[in-house]
Amino acid sequence: MTAASAERLSRLLAMVPWLLTRQGVGLREAARHFGISETQLVKDLELLFVCGTPGHLPDDLIEADWESGQVYLGNADAIARPLRLSVDEAVALLAGLRTLAQVPGLHERSALDSALSKLSAAAGDAATAASALSATLGRGAQEHVVASAREAIRRRRRLHVRYLVPSRDEATERDVDPMRVLNTGDRWYLEGWCHRAEAVRLFRLDRIVRIEVLDVDGTPPPDAVRRDADERLFTPSPEDVVVTVDLEPAAGWVATYYPVEHVTELGDGRLRVTLRAASADWVPRLALRMGGDLRVVTPSALADQVRARAEAALAAYAEASPNG
Repeated sequence: MTAASAERLSRLLAMVPWLLTRQGVGLREAARHFGISETQLVKDLELLFVCGTPGHLPDDLIEADWESGQVYLGNADAIARPLRLSVDEAVALLAGLRTLAQVPGLHERSALDSALSKLSAAAGDAATAASALSATLGRGAQEHVVASAREAIRRRRRLHVRYLVPSRDEATERDVDPMRVLNTGDRWYLEGWCHRAEAVRLFRLDRIVRIEVLDVDGTPPPDAVRRDADERLFTPSPEDVVVTVDLEPAAGWVATYYPVEHVTELGDGRLRVTLRAASADWVPRLALRMGGDLRVVTPSALADQVRARAEAALAAYAEASPNG
């Protein structure tokens, strides 16, 4: 949904109860109240005219009449009634809000506290039931690390971090222009432009042993692109695909960019990495982008798929080449 569509939907939801309690209000007055033109108001009324409850029969649709220059609305009581949450819905919403309140560095804390207070007061017995539930977020990263990362993003400041690289059993100093903080399962990650690698990298926040917000502009360069959503790894589950890849030194960043289960040094800077993915569809694309710097070891079917795609790409290139 676009921002314009969301704004219109919000206006329509507010418009129905307002018009129902002001039958015969003039088009001009109604338009002025909602801060829109009379032309836009008529368009909104035309949309309401084809909205209603499921069934889409004439008796299910909202009735709207404005031909006389005055607005009359009917058959819209269902949408105008205040929202009533069931006990289960109220409990789930309260539990979710209380869990959200645990997120460190949350910007809209006051709004969240206000919503919790109002909902708890209105929920009655559901609030008591929700208070018996307990949900916690993973705290693999210290709260001040998450808070510092969020502060740097908000202020567009660069971060200086000391980052532990388990595969090499060393800590490295890095300057990072932060792009976002995300949570996957019980782990927190910082994605940003790493000046040491001169590329976008993903850092596990529980491996950051020191973090400092610098008084330096931290706007990532134009070519800093977030990782694709379909390349995101999820919390391990029995249905995950276990993938083992060999990495040349130039591809060593994969071991720190993606959550991995096991890393083995092969010598000369080469690594063998085992990771889990909810879907292995992204692996062939990654392997092709890396050229010969990433080779799929297992599963064999996936390795064969990468090989087939590479051969097909070479064949297509040969056909397109003027000297092919």
